[in-house]
Amino acid sequence: MNINIKAYEECNIPEMVKIWNQVVEDGIAFPQEELLDHISGKEFFGSQTYCGIAEDAESGELLGLYILHPNNVGRCGHICNASYAVRSDKRNLHIGEKLVSDSLEKGREHGFRIIQFNAVVASNIHARHLYERLGFIRLGTIPEGFRMKDGSYEDICPYYHIL
Repeated sequence: MNINIKAYEECNIPEMVKIWNQVVEDGIAFPQEELLDHISGKEFFGSQTYCGIAEDAESGELLGLYILHPNNVGRCGHICNASYAVRSDKRNLHIGEKLVSDSLEKGREHGFRIIQFNAVVASNIHARHLYERLGFIRLGTIPEGFRMKDGSYEDICPYYHIL
C-alpha cells in the first residue's frame, strides 16, 4: 500500500470525524469524551496549527490523521503537541509511524522546537514503542493519570522529542 501524508482539506472532514470518533469511543487513548459532528469537527480541525491526513495513494481512501498545535502559551509556546488517529481496520500497517514522522517535520516547519506528549496511556504499548523507536524520551510515569472508559485508572507516560 502506497500511503501519502498531506494537509487535510475541508472535503476530508466527514471521514476525519469518523476516524477521530472511533478513538474517542474506544476510551483508551484520547482524553476527550465528547464525539465530534460535522460542525464541531470542522471547528476542531480548523483550530489546529496543522492537520495531516494519511491516504491510500491509489484509492484516495482516508486511513488516518493527526492534529498539531501548541502545547502551551507564552514562554512555553515553542513546544507543540500532537494526537494521532488511525482507522481501526487499518492499524498495524505503519500508518501511525508515517503520521508521527510527518508531524515532527511539520512541527519544525511551524517554528516549534520541541514536541511533547502529555498523556500516553501506559498500556498503549504499540504507540510507546513507536515513539521510543523514533527518538522520543520518556519523562516518567504519572500514576493513575488517565480515566479509562470503564472507569478504572491507568498510568500515563509523558514523552518529548527535540525538533
